[in-house]
Amino acid sequence: AEATKNRGEEKATNTKTTADSKQAQVAVEQAIAVLREFYGKETDSSSLLQAGKTSAAATVKRSTHREPYTGMGSSSGGILGLLDVILSDFARLETETSSSEDQAQSAYEKYMNESDEDLAVKDTTVEHKASKKQQTEESLRSTQKELSLTQQELDAAMNYYDKLKADCVDNNLSYEDRVSTRKEEIQSLKEAMKILNGEDSLV
Repeated sequence: AEATKNRGEEKATNTKTTADSKQAQVAVEQAIAVLREFYGKETDSSSLLQAGKTSAAATVKRSTHREPYTGMGSSSGGILGLLDVILSDFARLETETSSSEDQAQSAYEKYMNESDEDLAVKDTTVEHKASKKQQTEESLRSTQKELSLTQQELDAAMNYYDKLKADCVDNNLSYEDRVSTRKEEIQSLKEAMKILNGEDSLV
């Protein structure tokens, strides 16, 4: 935001400077044209006046006649020379300002492109980290659930083991009682197998 603001202010200044330089060049060119026309007319009038006077009196008068004013238009250090220098300065100012504006705009665009790329990379990195975190949390929840189910199965198996262990103790039972007890043991084993295979309602 700061770079964009500064670029806008710089562009506005350069645009105004360029426009002012162009207007100044037009004004100076017009002034030069007016002065050149003026000096040209004065020179022509002087030539015509001198060519039309051939009498002795005119010769005497001409000898004391003051040349018409032509200013310093013909001199490199005169007003026209000065205006030419000023015109050149304004033209150079326009060129340099335009060049500076182009360079500043290019630098700004490069900076913004690099900033956008850097921001895109950072956003992608954040997205990847967020996705990885989510996957890790889901994996943790799944592992905790499996651990809980495994613990339930283990607890159920241990309960059946304790029951079977108690039933295996010989308490001087009769043959019929032992057969009955054996059937109960077999049934208990079957139920334990169901628990371990996940078929029991506890799973």
